[in-house]
This record gives sequence, structure tokens and C-alpha cells, in this order.
Amino acid sequence: MAKQENICQPTFAMTLFLDECNKRLRIDDYRGNMNDIYSYIYKEVDKATYEKWIIKARAEHLLDWMSLGFSLEATVPYYFNGSDAYLLCYYTSQSRRDSGETLKETELLQDVLNLPTSDYSPLSNQLIMRRAISSDAKQLSQLYRQIFTVYPTPLYEEEYLSSLLQEDSLFYIIVDKNDIVSAASAEIDYVYHNAELTDCATLPAYRKYGFMKHLLSALEAELKQRHIFCAYTIARALSFGVNAAFHQLGYIYTGRLTNNCYIYKSLEDMNVWVKDLSKSKG
Repeated sequence: MAKQENICQPTFAMTLFLDECNKRLRIDDYRGNMNDIYSYIYKEVDKATYEKWIIKARAEHLLDWMSLGFSLEATVPYYFNGSDAYLLCYYTSQSRRDSGETLKETELLQDVLNLPTSDYSPLSNQLIMRRAISSDAKQLSQLYRQIFTVYPTPLYEEEYLSSLLQEDSLFYIIVDKNDIVSAASAEIDYVYHNAELTDCATLPAYRKYGFMKHLLSALEAELKQRHIFCAYTIARALSFGVNAAFHQLGYIYTGRLTNNCYIYKSLEDMNVWVKDLSKSKG
């Protein structure tokens, strides 16, 4: 299980997210001496366990982190209460740094970007879209278990999902005859006022109906009501459907995270898409 640590030293403070399952760490927030932050991680963290280091950097620190060996892979405009975040990465393993799918992913991305932005057809009367509640945890876990052999978080565990839903996590689902057939969620950061749209899943038999656009639009409406205007996602670079859904809803592609996490069946690259909800209709 991943864990978060708040590290305070004489010359710096940071929020460190240690994700052993995905062999990565992430610095979600920091202040102070960046050289000392780097030195601390280099000395204190097992580099064999954590092959990829990710930092959410601010614009004024971009060159400082790059001088320490970090490389820019993506950006999230508006992430820090309207200011941009830069996703910089450092690798301790050459195999983790190299992706064998780059050309295939780039071709898929070009096909997605050539699609027109579009609206979506109304849901059929037999389908219900609603916010998930704690009693949906069992069915939701079964949905994710059917679709993903591996996933960055334990969504196929009923207890984990139940705890998320009891904590006011924002999941929307589509139900067909009492069965959950599609779902997506929003992870909200109330400190910096942004949200990651994630956990997108649709049963194969229903993928031709474009459910994800409905779910994402419902999540966007909830976020706008809470005055959260920075919406972003980290989508599987090899998934045409998910990338197409975000593009057609007006999200902008801002980069690709190499070998970012274990998802679907293996370690995969992830595309970053961002939208300013304050400028969207509805």
C-alpha cells in the first residue's frame, strides 16, 4: 500500500508519497532548499525499490530541478490555485526510463487529436447515471476486477472502495438493470483546488455507447459547483477510447509520463490531459 509522509528538516519541508507497488515516489509539495531535498531522497530512499521519482514543480523552480537531473514529461496548467505545475521525473533504472511503445502511442495520439470535439447522445431510458454511495462498493470492486488485471490503487477491494465512498469520494456510475456497467471518479485537492478525473472503466459490451463522456461531464458539473476549475487526467497512452473521450470533451494534451504505473496488465505510459472548467459551458 502506498503511504504519504510529511518530511521536515532544517532547510526544507516536503510531502512525500511512497508508492512501493508501482516502484515510484512522488513529491506532491515542497518548500525550502531543493538541493537538500534531492540529497535527502538520494541518501534515504532505496533506489532499487523506487525506480521513478516524480515532482510537481513550480515554474520558478523548473531549471533548478532540471539541473539536478530531472526531465520534464508533462504539465498541469492551473494546478496550484491557478498556477501551473510541471511534472518532472528522475529515473534510477534505465529500463524504467525507456519505453518500447513510444511510436505506437504517438500514432494513437495523432488519431485522437484528429477527431472533432463532439457532444454525446442522451442515455437510453433504461440506464441510470448517479453518484455512487457506500452500498455500491461491492459492485464497483467487481467492475474494476473484471477490467483491470493490475491497477495503481486497490480498487478491486470492496473494503477500500467502501472507505473511499464513506469519505465523500466523488464517484459517478451508470447502472443497467441494477448492474453497474461504467464508472469514473474525481480525486479533489481542496488545498490547491484541482481534481484528477480517474478510475474510468466500462464493461466491454457497453463501450460503443460513449458512457465515459456522460460520467466525466457529470463529474465536471460537481467540480464547478465546488469551485474546482482545474480538471486533469492521467490516461493510459494505449487506450484510444479514454483519450478520445477527454479530447472530445475539450481537454488539452500536455505530455506523457513514461512507464508511470502498473495498470491494466503491465507497466504503462500515461498521457496527461487538462481542462480549465471556468471556461467551459454548462
